[in-house]
Amino acid sequence: MNKVEQWKQEKHPLDIIEDVYEYAADGLSFEEIEERAGDGEWERLKWAGMYAHGRQEGYFMLRTKVPGGYLTPEQAEVIGEVADEYATAPDEYGGKEQNDVWGDAFLDITTRQDVQMHWIKIEDMPDIWKAYDQVNLTTIQGCGDSARNVLGCPAAGLDEHECFDAQPVVEAVSDFFTENREYANLPRKFKMTITGCREDCAQSQINDVGLIPARRSVDGKEVYGFHARVGGGLSDGPRMASNLDVFVQPEDTVEFCRAVAQTFKELGDRNNRGVCRMRYLVQQMGPRKFEEAVRDRCDVDLLSRGQDLTRGYRGDHVGVHEQREEGLYYIGFNVIAGRMGGDELSEVARAAREYGTEGTSIRLATDQNFLITHIPEDNLTALLNEPFARKYEHDPGPFARGAVGCTGSEFCNYGIIETKKRVYRWARSLDRHVDVPDDLDVVRMHMSGCSASCAQPQIADIGFRGETVKIDDPEGTTNEEGDNIVEGMDFGLGGSLGPNNEFLDWVEHAVPARAVVPALQQLFDVFGDERTEAERFYEWTRRTSNARLRSIMQRADANVSGGVAHGD
Repeated sequence: MNKVEQWKQEKHPLDIIEDVYEYAADGLSFEEIEERAGDGEWERLKWAGMYAHGRQEGYFMLRTKVPGGYLTPEQAEVIGEVADEYATAPDEYGGKEQNDVWGDAFLDITTRQDVQMHWIKIEDMPDIWKAYDQVNLTTIQGCGDSARNVLGCPAAGLDEHECFDAQPVVEAVSDFFTENREYANLPRKFKMTITGCREDCAQSQINDVGLIPARRSVDGKEVYGFHARVGGGLSDGPRMASNLDVFVQPEDTVEFCRAVAQTFKELGDRNNRGVCRMRYLVQQMGPRKFEEAVRDRCDVDLLSRGQDLTRGYRGDHVGVHEQREEGLYYIGFNVIAGRMGGDELSEVARAAREYGTEGTSIRLATDQNFLITHIPEDNLTALLNEPFARKYEHDPGPFARGAVGCTGSEFCNYGIIETKKRVYRWARSLDRHVDVPDDLDVVRMHMSGCSASCAQPQIADIGFRGETVKIDDPEGTTNEEGDNIVEGMDFGLGGSLGPNNEFLDWVEHAVPARAVVPALQQLFDVFGDERTEAERFYEWTRRTSNARLRSIMQRADANVSGGVAHGD
């Protein structure tokens, strides 16, 4: 077994919860925690939803699970209050001035409908958990080798584009796996998505398990249920999920997901961490053999497939939209790179209560944006005039609308480059300076600070993967060898999900960061000239050769192709 598996054998990862209370009560430092429990404790703390900061010893990132992205106003308010009180940088790290875009006490909406906060101290965890318990929130298994937050359509129960509301199923599956010791030690993280939406808002093609709406005759009656996809994922070995020949009835969904987890638990690789995600098992066995293994372990009889009801992929819910109920609306707000103030989320909760009906809610989306639901038409103008609504626009420019960024080097152990501020500034700049066809409402631009793909760059029109880049610039040298080492990135084009799903091509490698925006400007100048009717940017890049795309990028007055990955 690899080292992580050994650490999990030494102590069950869920036992860390009681340890956190103990460490908090004793006021232990990082050094004292490691002396008491060994270096495996940093891995086990992930089951509490806690990642040690990469560059600021003594502090954690805390991940809050939000199944299906659904929050009541009370839950959203508590999350905002926790961020405002506890996610604060000490003076030695800049205090309220730590970040020149967002300041302090901010939170991040993630691509998995979670909420992440930074600067959390272990001594504050009991109070945070107490506040969360009062509104049924949890951080347990927000991280670690177990079932992660279960994704769903953020507009579940609201929109005509869904066949049925799958949010109750999302919550049932989440409840089954949370704090379930039997399935809290899997070979690797286990990601599920469940939706009744026809437009696959929850990204079934890139998850370990993706359940999408279907219809079938059962005992002479037409019933709704799910078709299943398995083995999708990104990172260094991206793979689109494979269809299984199964029809899962809603009441059998928990058991089906348990059987898949059992299959992964028994047959997954526990030796090489680089190839132990479930997609490698599906690839190795083949979808048919994997399905047989799941059927063998499932305590309900699984029917064969029926009629698939998915018709496309909807990447966001930004804008004002009618709900099924006459006179009610939901509004999708654009949060560039997913970051906002804790006090702002509390204001969102206050506004939802003030302007919405009793059914109002806040929904988090996989594009790092949020929705407010159940707003009567007469209240729309007042809501849209709220300060947060003017800041997080419901009608943003195409680059802002499609901008996604991971945590990056600011806090992450794996981050090679800074991402959040860069994505924010680039999106704003591109919307001001690049002419985009009027009918092109979104350009998906995703930036990951490393190869782990937390920002999902492979499925974007434009994807970036962080690198340190060596360029030939003696005057700007940064070391004794005369090298100039700068932040840069691999530059990819042409990704998307849906019926035309493809991962992007990495068209150019080791592009210095300062050369990226000029290269994009060149690409969009040519795209505007050559675009066919209603053509998306990713479609144009696919019909244009990579060699020509590179040549267009190189027209920029910038060092687009003059760098090499540092260490090569």
